[in-house]
Amino acid sequence: MKLAAGAGALPLLSSTTFAQLSPNPPNIRPPSPAERGAMARLAHSFMDKYGVPALSVAIGYAGTVVHEDAFGVADIERNEAVTPRHLFRIASVSKMITSVTIFRLIEENRLKLADRVFGPGALLGTDYGQPPYSAGIDQITLEHLLTHTAGGWSNDNRDPMFTHPRMDHAELIAWTLANRPLDRPPGQHYAYSNFGYCVLGRVIEKLTGQRYAEHVRTDVLARCGVTDMTIAGNTREQRQTGEVAYYGQGENPYDMKVRRMDSHGGWIATPADLVQFLMHVDGYTRPANILRPRTIEIMTTAPSYSPDYAKGFCVNKSDNWWQWQPAGHEHDCRAHPWRLLLGSLHQHKTREFQHGWRSRQSQLEHGAPGRRMAGGLT
Repeated sequence: MKLAAGAGALPLLSSTTFAQLSPNPPNIRPPSPAERGAMARLAHSFMDKYGVPALSVAIGYAGTVVHEDAFGVADIERNEAVTPRHLFRIASVSKMITSVTIFRLIEENRLKLADRVFGPGALLGTDYGQPPYSAGIDQITLEHLLTHTAGGWSNDNRDPMFTHPRMDHAELIAWTLANRPLDRPPGQHYAYSNFGYCVLGRVIEKLTGQRYAEHVRTDVLARCGVTDMTIAGNTREQRQTGEVAYYGQGENPYDMKVRRMDSHGGWIATPADLVQFLMHVDGYTRPANILRPRTIEIMTTAPSYSPDYAKGFCVNKSDNWWQWQPAGHEHDCRAHPWRLLLGSLHQHKTREFQHGWRSRQSQLEHGAPGRRMAGGLT
């Protein structure tokens, strides 16, 4: 059974088997009035407890979005009610989209996981500076970037993606290669890296000759029936039509280069967009997947030295997979309300909220095998 579940469910997506299966049962009914009421009460209780301005949810099954709902306000100053059509920043959930795009290129035999990224003969060659590089940089492969095992550039207080705001992609990558040596050799240690996924965006651009977002929309999202996702702007004035407003606690959510975060954290979407995307890469026969079963297996299999993270997706011993933003990241996009997808939390409120999430995260990470659920909440 394949279910995209909303509020109140522990969102899981199983990778127990990779031969394509038919949804069983073939269809499900929409939530009953009583079930919708229960979800609404849960949503409002959560929002009241943590001061969340709005929450939006979608439930999908076998290629169909069977329920959508939204609670709260999209813009406090205008008292604008949020709807299921409002767009939210999805931050690091963007990494799943980038990973799927890379694997599409691998299926087209345009890339291999073992391909080196930097240096003569590598994917990006010397586009971002001539060797000699610091030790290990010319040995970084595509797989290292996908699995956050490149050996450095982690999302700590020195995260390159939140430095030098006036630099564009090319300038920032060149500066990082010249000034930030790796902490350890590639392929030995997991360290969550926004910068690594920024580089993957440039690989996509180099291979396709298109801007990252343009290629993703055409080759991935359109194939999933998703047409309104785009890269967010940096300022309140640059919000897209239908995008919510964002509010921080102690920091300005518009004081960051979100457009530069494109391939690691820049997309905006509705919950239905995300559910549609995920239902097209879940290994089931409905809807038709945009990746082969064997590709999905490789994409969601973690290396031995990083058993909890595959390639754009977190995984666990129960063969569930999802995406989440590591807790405690001081530069996280503190969104208008909150964003949760497949266990993806981008905290923007209180420490109490973080502790509450850790309890849910523990349940998620030790979920029962065989549960085939995917959640899309923003």
